[in-house]
Amino acid sequence: MASLDPRAVLKERPSMGLISGLVVAGLCALVSFSFDVLDGDPVQFSIALVLAVAPVPLLLAGVLALDRMEPEPRTNLIFAFAWGAGVAVLVAGLLNSLNLLWLQRWLGQGAHDLVATFGAPPVEETMKGIVLLGLLWFRRQELDGPTDGIIYASMVGLGFAMSENVSYYITALSENGPEVLAATVVVRGVLSPFAHPLFTSLIGISVAYAAAQRRSASGVAVIVAGWIGAMIMHGIWNGFALFGGLGGLAIAYLLLMILLIIELIVVFRDRRRIVGLINHYLPPYEAHGLINQADIFMLSSLKGRRQARLWAKAHGGRAGVRAMTDYQLAATELGLLHARAARGGVEEPAFRAAQRSLVDLMAYARMSFPLPDRHRPGAARGVPPPGYASGYGTTNRWSPPPPPPGRAPHPPGQEPPPDV
Repeated sequence: MASLDPRAVLKERPSMGLISGLVVAGLCALVSFSFDVLDGDPVQFSIALVLAVAPVPLLLAGVLALDRMEPEPRTNLIFAFAWGAGVAVLVAGLLNSLNLLWLQRWLGQGAHDLVATFGAPPVEETMKGIVLLGLLWFRRQELDGPTDGIIYASMVGLGFAMSENVSYYITALSENGPEVLAATVVVRGVLSPFAHPLFTSLIGISVAYAAAQRRSASGVAVIVAGWIGAMIMHGIWNGFALFGGLGGLAIAYLLLMILLIIELIVVFRDRRRIVGLINHYLPPYEAHGLINQADIFMLSSLKGRRQARLWAKAHGGRAGVRAMTDYQLAATELGLLHARAARGGVEEPAFRAAQRSLVDLMAYARMSFPLPDRHRPGAARGVPPPGYASGYGTTNRWSPPPPPPGRAPHPPGQEPPPDV
């Protein structure tokens, strides 16, 4: 029978480690901001903070828009962002300052550009990448593909960029006035807001690849390669911007756009991979009435999922949308669970427990679908309700025939579908 709370499989219970990490990250952010206040004054700090924070909601929306097929737990995303905005910025800032002080003894003022080009990239990418290694070690099951690595890397990169921009904006305002501040905001906040996320995403992709391996040497080698790639791209960006003038900045920006396009292609290819897993692993569950061809058609595109949620909202309000959202996410997680098991990434007992929980949630959500009475006769004959799976062939039948949405998928006490 379904568990007392089938949605528990999707609930996020913050651990003490997560809470402690957020506290540490918050304290680090406060220390970092305190240094910024000392570099300027409270008014300048307030102006810089507002300018740095203002684009963050839009940037976060852009990153999370890529994560709609299989959304990552919010607590993990929050921690990644907080790590970048607090711990990574503070430690990297201290190490960069020490490097600058040491080199200035030998090179004078020219040391600044050298540190920015050759010293800052290894330090900053390492501090951002540590949280991705932490995910690999403690939350390996959350890294189901390159998209997950890109999302987590982007979150830590956005947090880092936000806090770092506060320092840059204060320096520009206090030393050169509003005109230079405006130019700095355009370059850092408008033209290159995704620079840090894109650099660190190379580490994220490599860590996600390693998560799919069985702790092999190839996984370590790929992580090292991704780490070096992130540092090189970061150094190229800084070096061209500092030493190449306007032309160098244009070249650096072009390289950044190429990297952005490549990573978007990776995300869309990974989305097709997830759809393939759903189409491969979920059909055997049809015999138990847990899913049917119309459901698989609906789950195979973001447009189909959105249309199904609109259908659920129109007939069942917020409760209907929640049931549909739970069903879609549980079905996606079930396909990914089978993929992890196929490559040996999960032990049999853990697989069975997770499978049971996801099956229970899908069953519970399916019984909660808001099927109108006028559509029940057609659904009983195997015809999808209008609007449920728009685009699904009208001559096709659900396979196997009902149960339709709103009816229990299998008798109480029956075991869930076996592993396939």
